[in-house]
Amino acid sequence: MRVVVAGSSGLIGTALCRHLTTSGHDVVRLVRRAPSSPSEIRWDPARDELDPAALAGADAVVDLAGVNVGTRPLTRSRKREVVDSRVQTAGLLARTMARLPDGPAVLLQGSGIGAYGDRGEDLLTEDEPIGTTFFAEVVREWEAATRPAQDAGARVALLRTSIVLSPHGGALSRLLLPLRAGVAARLGSGRQWWSWITLEDEVRAIEHLLTADVHGPVNLLAAADRHADVLDALAREWGARLTVPAPEAVLRLVLQDFASEVVGSIRAVPQVLTASGFTPRHADVRAAAAWVREQSRRTP
Repeated sequence: MRVVVAGSSGLIGTALCRHLTTSGHDVVRLVRRAPSSPSEIRWDPARDELDPAALAGADAVVDLAGVNVGTRPLTRSRKREVVDSRVQTAGLLARTMARLPDGPAVLLQGSGIGAYGDRGEDLLTEDEPIGTTFFAEVVREWEAATRPAQDAGARVALLRTSIVLSPHGGALSRLLLPLRAGVAARLGSGRQWWSWITLEDEVRAIEHLLTADVHGPVNLLAAADRHADVLDALAREWGARLTVPAPEAVLRLVLQDFASEVVGSIRAVPQVLTASGFTPRHADVRAAAAWVREQSRRTP
């Protein structure tokens, strides 16, 4: 398949492009700088600039673009940047697909498991409504931006990605910093549910969805475990000792909106992904932790 990937320089995008290329797909990367190879095409979503020829002849588009939400405080301006960087890219791709008479038939649109908000012990399938937290509202606008492609007849799958386990980037890489120093502190009570997937299974799932007859929201996770159990499994792999937990009240004060991502409880279920025939390689948290430890010894 010829697959156009937006957001190809991020953690997931980099791994996905490598995986798809190895699997024999023809991968085209949309980049915001001057192209450095024939497989790259420049675009500028902030200026609404994308040559339709970039998508002509492609079988599918995968949109993983968006600024990293965990690198800077979520000020009002930063929140706007988080929203715009996602809605502008998704909207531009969807509108361009809709205008092409023989454009890509599939759009796999990046999204997030934060769509549901902090839901405690609830089991969350794709049928659950979108919540009211900041990140839930981001998802609402993000996914809605794909409407032009859906209206034009494209199959649009909304990739509600969970916490991606990788030592080379994402939320987990920051959690691993104290583990590498030999200590580990639970975030809040430790009883909150963390929905997770290894980076390897994330890219495998995306490749699977290129051809699976799936549309609408898809919870991308392998399993959901208590935060304490995830941390214990990782600590065991690094031989780290557990220290005093970080109080939830302090985390919410310091992290504000981002606190919902670490102390909020999202017990998602991969109902659609499982029904489509996908099986993760790492569905047990201990096996996943061992995979993360093995990957940490390798150059990204």
